[in-house]
Amino acid sequence: GEVPSERMADKVLPQRIRDLVPESQAYMDLLAFERKLDQTIARKRMEIQEAIKKPITQKRKLRIYISNTYTPGKPEGEDAEKMSSWELRVEGKLLEDVSDQLCLFPGKQKKKFSSFFKSLVIELDKELYGPDNHLVEWHRMPTTQETDGFQVKRPGDVNVKCTLLLMLDHQPPQYKLDPRLARLLGVHTQTRASIMQALWLYIKNNKLQDSHEKEYINCNRYFRQIFGCTRMRFPEIPMKLAALLQHPDPIIINHMISVDPNDQKKTACYDIDVEVDDPLKGQMNSFLSSTTNQQEIAALEMKIHETIESINQLKTQRDFMLSFSNNPQDFIKDWLKSQSRDLKLMTDVAGNPEEERRTEFYQAPWVPEAVGRYVYSKVQQRRQELEQVLGIRLT
Repeated sequence: GEVPSERMADKVLPQRIRDLVPESQAYMDLLAFERKLDQTIARKRMEIQEAIKKPITQKRKLRIYISNTYTPGKPEGEDAEKMSSWELRVEGKLLEDVSDQLCLFPGKQKKKFSSFFKSLVIELDKELYGPDNHLVEWHRMPTTQETDGFQVKRPGDVNVKCTLLLMLDHQPPQYKLDPRLARLLGVHTQTRASIMQALWLYIKNNKLQDSHEKEYINCNRYFRQIFGCTRMRFPEIPMKLAALLQHPDPIIINHMISVDPNDQKKTACYDIDVEVDDPLKGQMNSFLSSTTNQQEIAALEMKIHETIESINQLKTQRDFMLSFSNNPQDFIKDWLKSQSRDLKLMTDVAGNPEEERRTEFYQAPWVPEAVGRYVYSKVQQRRQELEQVLGIRLT
């Protein structure tokens, strides 16, 4: 529980109680430990909030299944298909990993096959299907409904060579670097941020930053070839880099669509690496948004405050009783003095309580007159009250 400092002060045991009960040091140690724990939790929360802003992914295997069926043509006169045809199916699913098997994250949404791709193109034999009919394309749109697989149906009764081109949908997007720069930096296909980082490391390691004009980079011979200039300013780099970034290579699979009845049961399998959201991210989110612990901690905090308060009251009562038992006579004297002083304070009247306790005080010459005045003022006051109640003036 993150407790404001003034609440923290309420939880501290006063020194006089600690002197009385040496064991209470254990409580003070716990308090110090709790403060440390609170600071650590607060720091970890901050770290988690920062971590969630970045994508947290893990590599998984996506298995692609490619199979086809073949329907031979029927002779004339029957209702069924007259022409022979085949149907190609491209399906896939994530291979289970350990956390799925252990069922640590029940109710997890399974990602559909198409959600891993930006586009999918199936290229059929051009000679068989002609230039207008040999490409089957699917591209992701904002309105795309995700699907677990793709089917292509075409007429035909001979084996067909086909090529599948799969473009993975990387989040954040990835780019393929110009081969010369890729060799230089040692990165091939990466996010823009990673490429910039690699570029900056190269500039730093090869001391290309101008020592006088810090915003300039002096190109070495490789940079001169690649970027086509002798020096460039830092702000120009993203623009110049953009020209050297290309779309990543598609995954290419060559497949033979077979019309042989014996091949119908055969399925080609390909495993590809994909990145999925790490389940840890969900746990982090739920940790940040969870309030159950907060409420429990708040209730316990209240309990601690109440306990400390009652300890303080008991200590006061104990002191009261102890001083009475040690010396009853002096205690009663002091107590009466203090009670009389308190009364004076409450009634806002000036005077000396010590004198007023003694009989001589009331035998002084001014007392009879004071009593007379006091009684007179009281009578007047009562008279006014009666007049108000009766609504008449007493004469």
